[in-house]
Amino acid sequence: MNDSSLQPGLGEQPPKAVKTTHTAHASAAHPAPEPDPHAKPRRRLWPFALGGLAVALLIVGIVPRLHASAALTEQTQAQSMLVVSVVKPRPAPSMNELLLPGSVMPFAEASIYARTSGYLAHWNTDIGAQVKSGQVLATIEAPDLDAQLRQARADEATAQANFDYAKTTAQRWEDMLKTQSVAQQDADTKVSDMEARRAMLASAQANVAHLAELVSYEKITAPFDGVITARNVDVGALVTAGGTPGAAGMSGELFHIQQNGVLRVFVDVPQNDAPYVTPATGVYLSAQQYPGRRIPAKVARSTGSIDPSSRTLRVEVDVDNKDSALMPGAYTQVHLQLQSATPALDVPVSALLFRPDGVMVAVVDSNGRAVLKTVHIGRDFGTHVEITTGLAATDRVIDNPSDSLSTGQMVQIMPAMHG
Repeated sequence: MNDSSLQPGLGEQPPKAVKTTHTAHASAAHPAPEPDPHAKPRRRLWPFALGGLAVALLIVGIVPRLHASAALTEQTQAQSMLVVSVVKPRPAPSMNELLLPGSVMPFAEASIYARTSGYLAHWNTDIGAQVKSGQVLATIEAPDLDAQLRQARADEATAQANFDYAKTTAQRWEDMLKTQSVAQQDADTKVSDMEARRAMLASAQANVAHLAELVSYEKITAPFDGVITARNVDVGALVTAGGTPGAAGMSGELFHIQQNGVLRVFVDVPQNDAPYVTPATGVYLSAQQYPGRRIPAKVARSTGSIDPSSRTLRVEVDVDNKDSALMPGAYTQVHLQLQSATPALDVPVSALLFRPDGVMVAVVDSNGRAVLKTVHIGRDFGTHVEITTGLAATDRVIDNPSDSLSTGQMVQIMPAMHG
């Protein structure tokens, strides 16, 4: 049979068989390796190895984050904790100087009015004139008053003559009564007439004294040594006792005089400092026109009571002004040197807290917590105050405390700065 007559499919079969036979022979020539008994356990360890690797990677990635988170939390807490600076209370000074404004006043001053009506004849002194007590400042002409005085003196003379005659007559009748030459009734009548004449004489004398006093007021004199600070009248002006007619708005004051040899300075001492002001308190004055100069003075007197409207004590300070360095009405500063027998503790004003329960200070206890203490303020030194009660010398006082600070709040003390 010709090979070409075979079907194409059948012609390919022998090579397959040959190939299969060749494979079988190859397998027989090279037998398959026996299975490894440790291969299966290795496959079981792979998941654990991968899990361990994952845990290690997880630990390596998370632990730094945990540390960073803890550090951030610690830093946040540290930043949220209030940082404060503290000061130690120090002993308050036994003496402090209280500076108060004062107004200089004359030791004495007076408005001089006319006591006699008339026309001003002339004036002798003008403003600024230094006068002595009793010195004539001006003269008033009152001719009608002078005439009344002359008439009164004439009436006095008549009354004196009548009294003398009645007295002599009464004496004679009393002598005759002793010899029974006259009746008792007639003698009593003469004595009674003498007494009536005596009373008329006294009345005439009183009238003369009154008019003479008014006439003496025609000369206007200075009541004390001083300086004339006002002259409100001129020659020819009509003046009346106590006023000036026809001049609306005028008080009738002719002169004004002030005594400047010694001056008064009135100051209002606050209630807290009032107990320390005594006549022995040191005091001096200073004025802007005399920079650096201390003008000696002394505490003369005080009202001894607190003014309920201002809660202050009115104190009078006297100063010798013989050199006329100060002028009445000027502004001056009064330096009172207040002495305390029992000085307490001193803290800055910036350490005070003003709460509804009173004045408080904040201190730091041994646990680093803030504690609010109610205190009582004594003397005021300006930037510092005296604390009389509520504070110990060993307390650590918070300076410039926050308004929101409360008892028990943790605080951190700021390190002290050196250098």
